[in-house]
Amino acid sequence: MNNQPSTIDNQFIRAVEEADSSQGLIDAVKDLAAAHIKEAIPILITVLGYNNPGAAVAAVDGLVEIGEAAVLPLLETLDGYNYGARAWAIRALAGIGDPRGLEILLDSAANDFSFSVRRGAARGLGFIHWEKLSEAEVSDAQQRAFQTLLQVSQDPEWVVRYAAVVGLQSLAKAVKANYPKWFEDIFGNLKEIANKDTTLAVRARAKMAIEYL
Repeated sequence: MNNQPSTIDNQFIRAVEEADSSQGLIDAVKDLAAAHIKEAIPILITVLGYNNPGAAVAAVDGLVEIGEAAVLPLLETLDGYNYGARAWAIRALAGIGDPRGLEILLDSAANDFSFSVRRGAARGLGFIHWEKLSEAEVSDAQQRAFQTLLQVSQDPEWVVRYAAVVGLQSLAKAVKANYPKWFEDIFGNLKEIANKDTTLAVRARAKMAIEYL
């Protein structure tokens, strides 16, 4: 079986490499992302570091669509200096939801200096595919996610707290059946956020989460 990229796939990759305008790059990345080929992973990750938000969004979408195959390359190339690229990479990992990204999401949500990174990581903690972990691993992993999200719900940036609410809602849904005590704890924290957060948008999002749950 031939595992080499086709001529058409190579053309998509080359179009990204040779794009000579901002819009041209966006269009080329969208075409490459839509091809859903593993060979696109390195260049899609490279695009995350460009100063082109439109192209970065398209690259994130493409990496999320490729899924598990993109996880290790993303983890191996996380940029400690370019916070913009790191934020986009975290967004891709969050969108994929693979448990291999859990450690970096936990650390980034709690400790990254960039609020855009913390926001993406906090949201992603609620969307981990827990079923991909063993039964013995799930409880500890969800507990760590819960504790981190509680910490992040006190973040000084309201957009990060908003993302923490989104993460808490999704985590509550995941634990509701098997861990009713955790569910009640999460539900109680959402009620506290809905009543006490200093930002209207965060309070409103917490109230929405409560109604949903």
